[in-house]
Amino acid sequence: METRDNDRRATVFHSLRPVCECCQESENARRIPRREFLTVGAGVILGASAIGSMLPAGRVWAQAKAAAEPAATTSSPESLVKVLYDTLSPKQREAICFAWDYTEKERGLLRTRVANNWDITDYYVNDDAFYTKDQQAIIRKVFEGIVSPEWHARIDKQLDDDAGGYGAQNSIAIFGEPGGEKFEFVMTGRHMTIRCDGNSADHVAFGGPIFYGHAAQDFNEAPDHPGNVFWPQAQAANKLYEMLDSKQQAQALLRKGLPPEERVGFRGKDGDFQGLPVTELSSDQKEHLQKVMVLLVEPYRQSDRDEVTQCLKAQGGLDACRLAYYSQNDIGKDGIWDIWRLEGPSFVWHYRGAPHVHVWVNVADNPSVKLNA
Repeated sequence: METRDNDRRATVFHSLRPVCECCQESENARRIPRREFLTVGAGVILGASAIGSMLPAGRVWAQAKAAAEPAATTSSPESLVKVLYDTLSPKQREAICFAWDYTEKERGLLRTRVANNWDITDYYVNDDAFYTKDQQAIIRKVFEGIVSPEWHARIDKQLDDDAGGYGAQNSIAIFGEPGGEKFEFVMTGRHMTIRCDGNSADHVAFGGPIFYGHAAQDFNEAPDHPGNVFWPQAQAANKLYEMLDSKQQAQALLRKGLPPEERVGFRGKDGDFQGLPVTELSSDQKEHLQKVMVLLVEPYRQSDRDEVTQCLKAQGGLDACRLAYYSQNDIGKDGIWDIWRLEGPSFVWHYRGAPHVHVWVNVADNPSVKLNA
């Protein structure tokens, strides 16, 4: 899995702000060769007035209109992906639609890839020459459906700070056949990989591994990470560290052995996990850890939160995990640990807060689910 990501199409915005090596993409990572793509008949949920201008003429439009008339005004992200798919021209499908198991030599199984800054396809969401305004509006609704409503403004701030705003450096891909048995929508960009799959991807939460991050004011953030929308997660985790007794702190805090941030593949129930076993927490400490978990999943829709809970339960709950803090890269040398990790048999939440926030997430109900390498 690559971690050296950049944007081959450099922008004025990025020329004004430093980008770390770990936020740079390999030169060939954006190359998308011609590939097989799927077609599907229409069937939508939005009202006909909302989609009439963007659906193709003929039988598809007639079917879409008939399906839309009695439908509800709100839709799941997955149903909106189906709407979007039905509006795509052959040229658009060739550029952003893939078979379920489409694999590239350079990037492996594309659907399950995760990185801290990457373009899954060649066209950004705000590219008016590629997407129609109606299509852009549908993509925005898909995005808003994946993200919790309470977090829309905060994620927009992250995108403003990191990438010149929503859609400016976000690209999408669709895998499989929307409306069929297996399909998935993936949106990527700087400090973002999110997905929706309608439970097509068996045994995993979020549709697969995800990434979020933020460099709020500068590449090198101050100790208190001013304006960073994700820093409250680390503050809550550090409050738990303060609740530990001296023996627990000695086991939880590691002076060396910091794993690479992108190392979030599963190690199973016999994995050699670092840090303090959750089973050694007191009842009040476990209660606070539950509050930390609430903050971690809070940015995402309820169905994704529920999947995380189900996957954790299947592997033994938080009691099957260990919590580790790392003294390395302690910004400001203030003892507020910028890097920490919660890990279990098929659960990894790696929070790297130095020099700015990167968070890698991989959650499944069993460790046999492989991460794209």
